[in-house]
Amino acid sequence: MQTNIFEKYESSVRSYCRHFPKVFTDAKGAVITDESGNKYIDFFCGAGAVNYGHNNDYIKEKVIDYLATDGIIHALDMYTVPKREFLDTLEKKIIEPRGYNYRIQFTGPTGTNAIEAAIKLARKTKKRRNIFSFMGCFHGMTLGALSLTSEMYARNAAYATFSDCTHIPAPYMFEGLDVIDYMQTLIDDDHSGVEKPAALIMETVQAEGGIRVFEDQFLRDVREFCTNNDIIMIVDDVQVGCCRSGTFFSFERAGITPDIVVMSKSIGGIGMPLAIVLHTQELDNWNPGEHNGTFRGNQLSFVAGKAAIEYLLENNVEAETRRKGTIVKEFIEKEILPLDSRLELRGIGLIWGIDFGGINANISDEIINKCFDNKLICENAGRAGSVVKIMPPLVIPDELLIEGLSIIKKAIEEII
Repeated sequence: MQTNIFEKYESSVRSYCRHFPKVFTDAKGAVITDESGNKYIDFFCGAGAVNYGHNNDYIKEKVIDYLATDGIIHALDMYTVPKREFLDTLEKKIIEPRGYNYRIQFTGPTGTNAIEAAIKLARKTKKRRNIFSFMGCFHGMTLGALSLTSEMYARNAAYATFSDCTHIPAPYMFEGLDVIDYMQTLIDDDHSGVEKPAALIMETVQAEGGIRVFEDQFLRDVREFCTNNDIIMIVDDVQVGCCRSGTFFSFERAGITPDIVVMSKSIGGIGMPLAIVLHTQELDNWNPGEHNGTFRGNQLSFVAGKAAIEYLLENNVEAETRRKGTIVKEFIEKEILPLDSRLELRGIGLIWGIDFGGINANISDEIINKCFDNKLICENAGRAGSVVKIMPPLVIPDELLIEGLSIIKKAIEEII
């Protein structure tokens, strides 16, 4: 299995391949196969881009059928049949039944580009520069999105001066701190040194922040805070949207309606590049071409995205995600947490994290390496990378899910 070509020619910025130094050839469902024929259970899920499984048969068939017709592939933002069908399906099958009234903006096909569009729209609408963002968040690597991101490893690489963002302590960080009251004080106090923001952006589950699930009431309080202060509420659903939390949108559990929702990753169905910004009718203030991108019209992504919505509805993916999430929670509580009282479990739906920070943050690296040796792919997250992250495809069979969890348990037993 030759990897010297990658090491010789590819930039040193490469990352995941350092944890998983094999040459992979094919993937199906929740299993990835390497060049030597070794099969690995996937608890990584393309960082959340293949929620419906690798090479999902239903979605893949639709893409292949479209390719066979010589249908247009690249069309910028021109009108096409795949775009019309995707728009109609997303609105009629997902957005409208949930009582939302969003318009859909197509951006460059990455989450970070959609974040850029969202904060640009908020600033343009409110005529204010500042954005509130919570510590522990991750919103992307382009400069605007990176100014919102709190991870210093990513920020330090830019050697840039970041401005127009105020980072707010997350509600789990300081016992007794009323975060809503803190933000209100920043706005009201004429000596706080903080400008009133155009928007507040948040993940309802801080995935890279260590699988920090914000409570339903806190989400409602944030919504009320934004409404009372004429601030646009933006939810970053790039990683935890598309049923990952157990509902299509991660904020549904709180009964709120954000002003802007950003989605990417699994909105493209089977890993096809696609990113969208959902915004209310009142925020549709763009002039033509004020935010664009050459690849905001990938027709294969529209085809795959439409098929993914059909698949998730026909196969009850939301309910299945919640059911499988219970399997994960119960297994870890019964089989793993008793191994050491300092372990901490957090999660929702099918995104969970085991935090080793109470023991030694470096243990998580040893765990994921040991798991890979035993044919399981998983990653770490959180402060100092202390959290082993469990994020399998939503369609993973129960027996494979339990097998993967058992590999994690074995790795923990061997290391701690």
